[in-house]
Amino acid sequence: MENKQTTKYAPGFEDAIYKTWEESKKFAGTPDGRKAFSIAIPPPNVTGRLHMGHALNNTLQDILIRSAKLRGMNVKWAPGTDHGGIATQNVVEKELAREGKNRLDMGREEFLRRVNEWKQLYGGSILEQLKKLGCACDWDNIHFTMDETCSRAVTEAFVRLYEEGKIYRGHRLINHCVRCGTALSDIEVEYKDEMGKLWYIRYPVAGEKGKWLVVATTRPETMLGDTAVAVNPEDARLAAFVGKTLILPLTGRKIPVVADSAVEAAFGTGAVKVTPAHDFTDFDIGVRQKLATIKVIDEKGTMTPLAGAEFAGLNRYEARKKVCAMLEEQGFLEKTEELKHSVSVCYRCGEAIEPMLSLQWFLEMKELAAPAIKALDDGRVRFYPGHFQKPFLNFLGEIRDWCLSRQIWWGHRLPVYYCRDCQSRSSGEEAGVIVSAEKPSKCPVCGSADIFQDPDVLDTWFSSGMWPFEVFGWPEKTPELEYYYPTSVLVTGHEILYLWVARMLMMGIKFAGDIPFSDVYIHGIVRDRHGKKMSKSLGNTIDPLKVTSKYGVDSLRYSLTKQAVPGHDLLAAEENFIASRNFMNKISNAAVVVEREGFEAVVDMAKAESLADRWIVSEFSSFIKSAEDAIDSYDLARYARVMWEFFWGSFCDWYLEILKLRSGGISAGIVRRIFRETLI
Repeated sequence: MENKQTTKYAPGFEDAIYKTWEESKKFAGTPDGRKAFSIAIPPPNVTGRLHMGHALNNTLQDILIRSAKLRGMNVKWAPGTDHGGIATQNVVEKELAREGKNRLDMGREEFLRRVNEWKQLYGGSILEQLKKLGCACDWDNIHFTMDETCSRAVTEAFVRLYEEGKIYRGHRLINHCVRCGTALSDIEVEYKDEMGKLWYIRYPVAGEKGKWLVVATTRPETMLGDTAVAVNPEDARLAAFVGKTLILPLTGRKIPVVADSAVEAAFGTGAVKVTPAHDFTDFDIGVRQKLATIKVIDEKGTMTPLAGAEFAGLNRYEARKKVCAMLEEQGFLEKTEELKHSVSVCYRCGEAIEPMLSLQWFLEMKELAAPAIKALDDGRVRFYPGHFQKPFLNFLGEIRDWCLSRQIWWGHRLPVYYCRDCQSRSSGEEAGVIVSAEKPSKCPVCGSADIFQDPDVLDTWFSSGMWPFEVFGWPEKTPELEYYYPTSVLVTGHEILYLWVARMLMMGIKFAGDIPFSDVYIHGIVRDRHGKKMSKSLGNTIDPLKVTSKYGVDSLRYSLTKQAVPGHDLLAAEENFIASRNFMNKISNAAVVVEREGFEAVVDMAKAESLADRWIVSEFSSFIKSAEDAIDSYDLARYARVMWEFFWGSFCDWYLEILKLRSGGISAGIVRRIFRETLI
């Protein structure tokens, strides 16, 4: 028989095969009597193209989906994209800046039109990229976190929580990003170590000439908003100062010395300045000690008039320089030390966070966290690997109220309205507030029609937290929701355990009445060949589709899977792609042998007669068991390894070589079936 097949792996056929699968609805899921296996895809942000992390995450999900389908389960992998909130708005703003435009000049309506154009372009592109990666998603069930279904779900959840008294509006200290111009939740803040300075400042004791209390601080500009100095009540060195009055340098304002257990006696001199409007610990001290709050830095990072005429209008860093210079000139600066310390920064843009007293919307979390903690303690939710569970439980146990409101334009607008007439008669935080799924025609209190909507949007993680049940139609009790929820497994990276996984767990139990998934499979980060985290700024990012165009989709998928030890990072190195392509070549070569020899598949492998046939059947059975065990324990690196060992070692290097030595080269027909089933 003439051999017309190439012996090298030719990836060009992959698109054609995928198109056949898609057109034949191989991936569509409809409820029936079989056991369900479902995954709600971690929706990629519509910020641009997919990266290697997406390639890894979706490859692992695809393996789980296809394995479940092979075992006869009714599978549904619900795909979709996330609007991305701050991340997407920042990307579009950068694009506009290149055109010499900014969103404030454009206005909200025009800016949102541009963001929607971006979403249409990249949202569709992302879905096509997932197809290029071979993902077996149900493409008849695509969602976007701001589509009609998801928007209705988000509004419904917010209104319910407000009516239950769990969502409230209040003045509280929040994390504010000056660059993004918005509040952030506690877990949207990252920390980086950097070298800074520790300034030691003399605070004169009122009425005691020549006597002062030295205070150490890393932020001298905020001293202009100090309302006390605090010491630890157990610190005998400073006990005599408690109850005395100090003169705040540069301002002449009098402030008290208070005793508070939050003070770390070992830091600096043991005495700390208390600025309740600009520090979380200070805010708590201020509440306990009934101190005033003086906001000296505004939302743009500019000093306010309350900072004093000499500083008002300066940005916070200019003010720092001027404060330090004046302290030194007036003899209040005792010394300065170099200090390595941790600085809080925005998780999206890297700008230093400004703690700030602000009027925002919050969600009480303790009550929502309790059933999530119980689900983990009862073993209904399991982590793979298990060592992630303890810190996750610690986070839930210490959870703080969630700041929901964001001062950006792209996102779910708060379903909150205000009556101007009611607000004009009262200055209370709840004055004129109307929370409603639809804009009311008039105020339910006074009947006024002068109603306007809150300009803020919801934190993007609020809608993302509802993803596992909103993709199946919640709040409607759809057949899909009843059948496919809870989902079977969540595959995710460890960097969003608190941002996303915790929210999904709490929201799922609260609104859908059950955990959103039973298993959480946590993979590592894809790094470059040197182990560095990939980023555009370092210029070491790798486009997965460029890899597939050179080596093929299966080569990329296999190279990632064989390194996917749960919880461990992996490398995107060319040598890994080459090794995986060589494995694909081995499979292609084996296919040539099978076709050339004309092997026919037997129906019953138990009828194998020759010693070689019985041996390979035994090896194949062991391989199938090992592969299924690896998949069931979410050790897909082991699954890839046993596949390599069986196919390359047992099947190709031994069994096929034995067959070549047989008279006429004909076997009992085991080879074709094993070859076919191994590939499946």
